[in-house]
Formats: sequence, C-alpha cells, structure tokens
Amino acid sequence: MYFCVIQLAVSSHEQNQLSFTGNPDTERRVCTASLRLFQGQDIILWTFLDMLQPFKLCNLVLSRSFSGYVSRIRYLMRLKEDDEACREALKSGNFLLYHKLSPLLRKTSSGTYKLASLKTSDLEQILENVGKDTHFVNESFLLGCTDKGEPQFSLEVGDLDRSALEKECRGMFVDLRKAFFMLPGPESPLAAKGQALLRWHQTNCYCSATGQPTVRNQSGSLRVCHSSGITYYPKMAPVVIVLVSDGSRCLLARQAMFPPGMYSALSGFCDMGESMEEALHREVAEEVGLEVENLQYSGSQHWPFPQSSFMLACHATVNPDKTKVNIDKAELEDARWFTYEEISEALQNPPRDPRRDLPAFWVPPSYAIANQLIQEWANQQQLSRKLHGLK
Repeated sequence: MYFCVIQLAVSSHEQNQLSFTGNPDTERRVCTASLRLFQGQDIILWTFLDMLQPFKLCNLVLSRSFSGYVSRIRYLMRLKEDDEACREALKSGNFLLYHKLSPLLRKTSSGTYKLASLKTSDLEQILENVGKDTHFVNESFLLGCTDKGEPQFSLEVGDLDRSALEKECRGMFVDLRKAFFMLPGPESPLAAKGQALLRWHQTNCYCSATGQPTVRNQSGSLRVCHSSGITYYPKMAPVVIVLVSDGSRCLLARQAMFPPGMYSALSGFCDMGESMEEALHREVAEEVGLEVENLQYSGSQHWPFPQSSFMLACHATVNPDKTKVNIDKAELEDARWFTYEEISEALQNPPRDPRRDLPAFWVPPSYAIANQLIQEWANQQQLSRKLHGLK
C-alpha cells in the first residue's frame, strides 16, 4: 500500500492536506474544484479522478495542518498571555454587557431576542452618554473570538443606571435563567460564559492564604496575589447529571427551588477523589434509593449555576423489578417515573416564559444538557417502538 499527500492552496497563512491510500503509478488526470471550508475560506483542491477507480476501497482523510480554528485558538492564547496585545484587541472588540450579572438582550425585527453585541466605538459613546469614562472599557474580560477572528469581551456595568443604559443600548437586561428561554441556542453558552467569568472575578478579589487583594491580568484569565505569589485561575466544579431509566420509563426529580412544575434529571457534585462513575452511583443511591446497573456517557456542558459547574451527563439503567423510589427529602421535593407519552408532550410544548403560564409538568429548556438527555431517551424510545410496531 502506498501513501500520497496532495496539498491544498488556501489563504496565505494556512494549509490543508488531503491524504489518501492508493497506487501512485496509476494513470491519472488532474482537475480543480472550488470548495469552501466551515471557516469560510475558499480553497483550490487538486484531485486525481482516475486514481480512485481501480480500487474497491480508498480511505480519504482531510486534515488541517494549520486551520482557521487553530489560528483563532493561538490568537486567543496570545491575548490571554500578553497584556499589551489584549489592550490593543480592546480597540476593535465586541462587547457583551451585564448589569448585576444579567446580560443585555435586544429584540429583533422578527420579535425574537438576541445578545446585544457592541463594537468598541459604540460602547465608548454609550459610556460617555451615561457619564462614565471611556477607559472603563479596560475593565472588560476576554471571552473568545468570533469565526472571523474578532475578539469578544464581557463587561459588568452594574454600578451604572440600568434604565439609562437600556435606553442608550436599545435593549434590556434579563436574568440569565430567563434569558435561556429567549435566546437562540448558539448564543446561550456565550451568555453563560460571560456571566460565569464576571462572577468568578467578583468572588476572587482576595487571596485565600493572605487575605490580600489579588490583581487580574488584562484578559482576566488569572488573578495573582503579589504577597504570596499564588496565581488563581477560573475554575468549574464537576457535577454528574444522570437520566435513570427502567427500560420503558425515565426518572425525573425536582427541588423545592425549581419553578412550579419543572422536573429534571438527577444531579450532584463530585466528591473529592471520586470518579464520574462513582459519583453517579452514589448520587442516585443517596437521592432516590436506587442502584444503577449500567451507564452510558452522553456529553458535557458548562453550567453557570450555582457558581460555574462542569456538567458530565450520562444515561443509566436500573433493574425493572427494583424501581421503588425512596426520596431523600433533604435534597428533593419529589421524584417519580414518567412515561414516554408524558415526556414527549413536555418536549413538544415547552413554556415560553418560566414566570407565567407554566404547565403542570415541564422539563428544562433546550439549552440545558438535562434537556439533551431527556430528548435522547425519548428518541430511543420512539425508535424502539417503531421496531416493535408500537405507536
């Protein structure tokens, strides 16, 4: 077996490779085709049409030796580590504003809502209009960058008049939990990240060893106590979240603090030294008195509550003959088994506003990974019913 590599001509600072297995002595013809990568660059692909025909199986692998994603990540790394570079980026950034940790949203012409993203010049003008020095922009924290490589920042403006800001920005500050019901899916993680980073800085202003003030770097990627030399980095607390099933039903629970009617998957913080699997088994046993038999990892998600959690989501099964729930009333208000029909109805009819018009039973919004677990379970049940000829 032979191995050949064909270069792709991309932008001046990037290269991609198309690798394939095949006999390099095969007669070939060369042609060009225009493709577009997910980052948006136009490329010219040189491909051997006839080379693939003599082979029954040809493995094609597209690799990015230096892609747009890598470029953005390395750019962000430089902004995190180089204060001067970050200050320069602030001059052409995009800013998300928060008032006492509530993000600024704008209503679109279609009646939906989106995060209000302000350019540096617009933000400086707004600050001037409400009587704040434009240097306040430097208090922002680096969040990331757009697909076009534009830096994104979050800025807490809670000390400024809320109504004046909303008027100047043509938007409104909305509690983050409510905002999750209003924002399109892709914007929710950014809103959550912005709030989490602001909250972390607000609660880590002093060194836990000396009590002396900590000092941030320009990007906000760390804080340092110059007295002790300790460097603090933003952290997330690991949390397991699990949807338990007995094969035909799934188990959901609610805490007293939940909005009326909302049920979710079981969850809990990992104890020191625990693996994800150990934490999952323990939490299910503690909260509902059941013993998990099998588990399957589903995915992960940052969750900004209560103070930035790293959610590790799994499906788990229990013995269908051992499904009696024994609730820990100190942790849960209620827990019960739900049928496929009940779950399907809840997924198809989510509440529009968590503060009013709530159904008797509903599940977390689509952004939450608990919703993903519930949707995956419902999809599996639907597939199983089709295979068995059930409705």
